[in-house]
Amino acid sequence: MVSQGMVSLTKSLCITTPRIRLKNPKIMHNLKTGSSHHLRVLCTKMSQWEPSPFIRSSAQEAGNIVLEKTSNVFESIISKTAEEEKVETNSHQVQVFKWPIWLLGPSVLLTSGMAPTLWLPLSSVFVGSNVVSVLSLIGLDCIFNLGATLFLLMADSCARPKDPSLSCKSKPPFSYKFWNVFALLTGFLVPTLLLFGSQTGLLGSLQPELPFISSAVLLLPYFILLAVQTLTEILTWSWQSPVWLVTPVVYEAYRVLQLMRGLKLSAEVNAPVWVVHMIRGLVSWWVLILGMQLMRVAWFAGYTSRTTATNQQPESSVTSK
Repeated sequence: MVSQGMVSLTKSLCITTPRIRLKNPKIMHNLKTGSSHHLRVLCTKMSQWEPSPFIRSSAQEAGNIVLEKTSNVFESIISKTAEEEKVETNSHQVQVFKWPIWLLGPSVLLTSGMAPTLWLPLSSVFVGSNVVSVLSLIGLDCIFNLGATLFLLMADSCARPKDPSLSCKSKPPFSYKFWNVFALLTGFLVPTLLLFGSQTGLLGSLQPELPFISSAVLLLPYFILLAVQTLTEILTWSWQSPVWLVTPVVYEAYRVLQLMRGLKLSAEVNAPVWVVHMIRGLVSWWVLILGMQLMRVAWFAGYTSRTTATNQQPESSVTSK
């Protein structure tokens, strides 16, 4: 038993004996010759019972590191909150600026378009079948065109999101574009063909023919407004402005008043019966188109609500999970 204990002790000592590194090669010779005075042994591996060394650092250095990191974190948080508050302040200022536009925009449209047509005496604009009357009627419509442009710009600014950095692009569907182009072309081609057929005698029933200056008084402002509406709609489609749904409603509502004014002027220029019926047909056509445009506005409102509901359902399912 004693011998076994000595063997195990010898093994443990052999296992835990540290490795030594000789600083000087001459020490090996001294070890062989037996002279081991002033021998210095550098231990590179400690025994398994000795604790591992650790590096102590001063509390001041550790505090500096923690404070540096903490200050950076606070600075980032403060900068983020400052940016958010700045964005909220800008959006609030923009919203406050937009509040008067809700009343100013319709007032501009009413003043420029409806007031001159409804309350201005016709005798102050029409002084006979001459160029002055044509220019007066065109100038009256130009006032409306300026008011309609200002109204559409204000409506576009109101339709933009609260955050100015967010983009708002609204693209109309192809069916909407096709129907609008079809309505505009029909409203242009039908009176043009009727006047051309009456002037050339191709349509014998359209007699007597209407003189050129009288036709200019009745229909030239109508054709100019068609061209302005077409240009405005093309621009709203190209810019993807959210007012593409309101633009035809504004111009078509005024066009009905414009054609009603043409019915009054037809009696002043002694227009033939077929011209009066043609203007009445145009009034009926544009009232029909205006009603369809209003139904499309209602459809678009329902489509937007359905799209919003479908987008909110996945978000609610994700939050519930």
